[in-house]
Amino acid sequence: MHYLILSFTHRNTTLPIRDKLAFNDDESKLSFLQRSVDSPFVNEAIVLSTCNRIEVITSCNNPTEASKHLYLLLNEHSGIALDELEGRAEQFEDQGGIHHLFSVASSLDSLIVGETQIAGQLKDAYRFALEHGFCADKLTRAVNYAFKCAAEVRNRTEISSKPVSVASVAVAAARRAFGSLEGKSALVIGSGEMSVIAARTLYNHGAEVSLMNRTMAKIEPLAEEVGGSLVPFNRLADVLGKYDMIFSATGSETPIIDGSMPFRRDEPCHWFDMAVPRDIDEVDHAMVKVYRIDDLKNTVDENIMLREEEAKASFAIVGRYTAEFYAWLKSLNIEPLIKAMYQRAEASAREESTRAIAKGFLPKTYEAQAQKMALQAIKRYLHPQVMQLRRAADVGDIDAIIESMAFILNMSEE
Repeated sequence: MHYLILSFTHRNTTLPIRDKLAFNDDESKLSFLQRSVDSPFVNEAIVLSTCNRIEVITSCNNPTEASKHLYLLLNEHSGIALDELEGRAEQFEDQGGIHHLFSVASSLDSLIVGETQIAGQLKDAYRFALEHGFCADKLTRAVNYAFKCAAEVRNRTEISSKPVSVASVAVAAARRAFGSLEGKSALVIGSGEMSVIAARTLYNHGAEVSLMNRTMAKIEPLAEEVGGSLVPFNRLADVLGKYDMIFSATGSETPIIDGSMPFRRDEPCHWFDMAVPRDIDEVDHAMVKVYRIDDLKNTVDENIMLREEEAKASFAIVGRYTAEFYAWLKSLNIEPLIKAMYQRAEASAREESTRAIAKGFLPKTYEAQAQKMALQAIKRYLHPQVMQLRRAADVGDIDAIIESMAFILNMSEE
């Protein structure tokens, strides 16, 4: 069994590429996951699709053939050429894959290091795959250990002491642009976590918040929380020029703000597109500045510098957890071998005591005692060997031992 992850992130892809790769609905995820595990080379699969990353996380029996299959599926899903997909992707296998997964869960691979959204997004992706039967023991072990690692990073370092997200960084960019948000008007479009964070952060900085969504009932509680007004979605074109700021994070597959929409604005305004695929088309207006997710990298760079020392400590934790995880996996591989040794010892004790009685070496009435004595003798002999195997498993470097024992016991390794 191997772990294999194909990773497309803000580091190796542009926003248009991620737009095409994104899984924007359950139907597309289900289809991709089903076709992934239909391959004889892929056993389990999870798709993590967020604004800044698309990760295909799998357990497989042949990484080379599995990756070929997955690249073909991604090609069909996105329309991006195979050679470009293979050239852009970061491909992680086995221990490298586990280290990457733990880093992602701990928010060390995020656009904004230390942001807290990614753990929840990974949890949602895992649950989706598990509930639909695409995820079992192998990935469950890895993901659960990833959450343990992320918790340790949060508890032992200051990496997330001041939680940030793409939405909060967008608001920070607005604050820099205006100097102060007190009394500034803002329209927040969407009902997801990004929109909620943006609305709350704007409210906390004194902005006057209006909310818009296709389903108004979903944003009514948030409107009440931030003292905001509700704007019907079908009035979007009518109100574009009204607000100092627009923050948009919907699940639309096409831009909801078209560059050709007419509006009048005499003062500077700032529009923040926090969605993938993008919500805001190219806009050519002297008073409008559009910020996209990739435009937030300056703030990200500042954030990384401030957290550099904490990131070093965090990566040390990730490295330790990666080593511990593989040692634990190897100990799981040892136990079936140990169990097989004892089962065969019991069978031998039973066979020899039966043979001794059949040949008249012992009376029939002593059969149970003879079996017990033979078994105890074999167990006493095996005990130091078993303890040595478990000590080797604790050290972690026992691949050759497992392979040799499996060969000696005529057991195929899983």
